[in-house]
Amino acid sequence: MIPFGSRRALGQDLATHLQNAQDNERLEVAQVRGAVARDLHGAFAEWEAQALNLTRCTNYLYSLSINPDQRQGRLSKEQYLDYIDRAESRLGLSGQPRAIVFHVKKDKNGIPREHCHVVWSRIDAERGKAVHIAFDYDKLMMVTREFAHDHGLKLPKGYYRDKGQERPKNRQLTLYEKNQQDKGGLSREQHMAQVTAAWRKRDTPRAFVRSLEDMGYILATGTRDYVLVDLYGNMNGLPKLIDDKKVRIKQVREFLGKEFPKDSLPTVDEARALAAAHRHAAELFRSNEERAAREAREQERREELQRRQQPRRQAVQQKAEVLADRQRQARQEFSERQKEAWAALRHGFLQESRRIKIERAANRPKGLAAFLGRITGVELITKKVQQYRDRTRYAAYVTQKRDLTQRQQREAREFDRRQALETLTMERRLRALKLIEQRERKSLETALLKERRNEERDRTDRAPAPVEPIPNHTDVFNNAAKKPIDLTAEFERASGSGGDTGGAAGDSAQDPAPEAEVTIRRRKRTRERSQEPERNATTGRADREPDGDDPSPDNPPQRRRNRDFDRGR
Repeated sequence: MIPFGSRRALGQDLATHLQNAQDNERLEVAQVRGAVARDLHGAFAEWEAQALNLTRCTNYLYSLSINPDQRQGRLSKEQYLDYIDRAESRLGLSGQPRAIVFHVKKDKNGIPREHCHVVWSRIDAERGKAVHIAFDYDKLMMVTREFAHDHGLKLPKGYYRDKGQERPKNRQLTLYEKNQQDKGGLSREQHMAQVTAAWRKRDTPRAFVRSLEDMGYILATGTRDYVLVDLYGNMNGLPKLIDDKKVRIKQVREFLGKEFPKDSLPTVDEARALAAAHRHAAELFRSNEERAAREAREQERREELQRRQQPRRQAVQQKAEVLADRQRQARQEFSERQKEAWAALRHGFLQESRRIKIERAANRPKGLAAFLGRITGVELITKKVQQYRDRTRYAAYVTQKRDLTQRQQREAREFDRRQALETLTMERRLRALKLIEQRERKSLETALLKERRNEERDRTDRAPAPVEPIPNHTDVFNNAAKKPIDLTAEFERASGSGGDTGGAAGDSAQDPAPEAEVTIRRRKRTRERSQEPERNATTGRADREPDGDDPSPDNPPQRRRNRDFDRGR
């Protein structure tokens, strides 16, 4: 069980990465909690909006990847959720919005490996603050130990490493190293194995540089004095590719400085231009048939990717067409309902007016009653009352008409807003699908480039030797215990009584390693300085080299830290 957590931003890029089907055999979005949207792009966009509007937090997400050991059996979904809940509680993210994604990816041996990604939103919307996460590495280590103890799992040796011990070498790759590995076809371990082998077999600076060139490296200079640029433009510092803690830039300068000074080396840009020209020249030597066959294979894989993407795109496009038809029908029905409401209101008013008119005509007095009504003024009063009632009824109709207009306008705005949100959601899904397809095509092109460069390396006999696993102390002890020990010969060799052994020892003393030569030269300079007391007294301080790397033991430098102590950290 290896967790790896980090605070980060760029939620849309992370959502695209998590839904990349090209790099994964299988992916499943198991849960999206605390968001209106049900997809990752929409949920991460909501959490980003909360971060921008409520806080000044930039890294508003906390991403955690969980990689169990497949050799101990796959974890069930309940075990994954148990670990996620423990980590959530320990990190202080309980109740925060989160998304869970399961991936199944093949490892370097071609074995499917299941792992899980969990992404939390650090924004507490109720308080308007971002959740502070401190010492997350130590907290995840404690959660992993507790989980492994409760479920009977065995953890890697790094979890039982005491404070101050060396960290394991199988660390997490940085994005720069991952990009170099994808584009160059070689892992960092393979690069280090090649350069380290050349360094250990070095005789002269020219032979060392020649061996690097045979392996496809160009010695250049940049912000660091000595860097290596491979045939594909990847740049790394030379001391960092030598798997020896005793080798630093100082030893590299002393070894290469005389025959290959910094000013005589090409820059990184010039070295990359040379590498590009060499790749172009090597490509021209390939026959047209080989080039056409390779391009046909690559085009077939691109078409296969398009065929795999087509059902997913058709499903989304079909949903978009269904949504457009449904919205069109809903708008038509909505318009008809509003027209019917208008017609019903107008028809009701006219029907009521017609009924009242008929009723008044039927009840109008005739003959003597009409004559008396005109003489007495009753007819005028009745007419005034009817006019007043007509005005009141018409005013009520106008009020109802205005209320109906305002209500229908609000309903129309809500209807338009609802349909606009549905349209924007579908457009966002189409944009997200486009981003996912672009990422999958980029992953395929990267894989094709890696395979192409591995083929070129095999064709030019520059394939690296397989990297042997680094033995631990137990393996070294067991291998040593298997060998028989001749105590007599060991005692004679240690005492120096053997003739051949002594000769070999004498030869080795005459031909020391480069590091031993450096030590000898330092001691010689120290003796020369001790033999010149008059010059030291005149200058007032001990002589030292112009570069200032080796201060005199009689006059140690002031305010200077112990470099060996810093290196051991």
